[in-house]
Amino acid sequence: MFFKVLRDIAKPQWFDIISTLKKSTGLSVAELSESLGMSYMGVKQHCVELTKRGYLDTWRRPKAVGRPEKAYRLTSKAEPLFVELGADFILGLLKNVDKTYGASAAEKLLFGYFHEIGAQYQKRVKGETLYDRTVSFSKIRDLEGCLSSCEIDSEGSIKIIEYHSPYRRISSEYSMIYRMEEQMIAKVLGANVSRNEEEASGLLRCEFRIN
Repeated sequence: MFFKVLRDIAKPQWFDIISTLKKSTGLSVAELSESLGMSYMGVKQHCVELTKRGYLDTWRRPKAVGRPEKAYRLTSKAEPLFVELGADFILGLLKNVDKTYGASAAEKLLFGYFHEIGAQYQKRVKGETLYDRTVSFSKIRDLEGCLSSCEIDSEGSIKIIEYHSPYRRISSEYSMIYRMEEQMIAKVLGANVSRNEEEASGLLRCEFRIN
């Protein structure tokens, strides 16, 4: 499915628009134009074409003053562009493991998975300070498709912000997967980690607070 979608979306400007919209609940053409450094008409033409192909839709966003403005947002057709770890296969596998080996078997399997990928991350993460290690980890996650970035808030706390979770579909059946992910990140960074998630108008925003 990924490559079918990839062939359908062949222009780099489209990737930029889709990536930017993935991190929002919807943006106007003017906002996209400013964010991407592209012309208003250029962005509008790309959005119209992506809407025709079913990757975007529009809604009327209320404004503090004046009439509501048109905003673009992603549709479910764009989801295959973002890594999902073969969710259907994994869910089927976990359910079969539970059925065959008992109710806790899938949890043990997931625990082993996070232990393994945690060890892989530890080999790749660089940096002497907690902040440097967090930035390094965030860059790796971003390359993996999690739309990840590292920030320091007004209180001086380090945060990882991600706009895509490859475990989202799996979590509907195995909610403990997020707790395991949180524990894995804590071990990789050698710090306390707390995970919070927000979802609105199709936007998923995961925040990992590091301390």
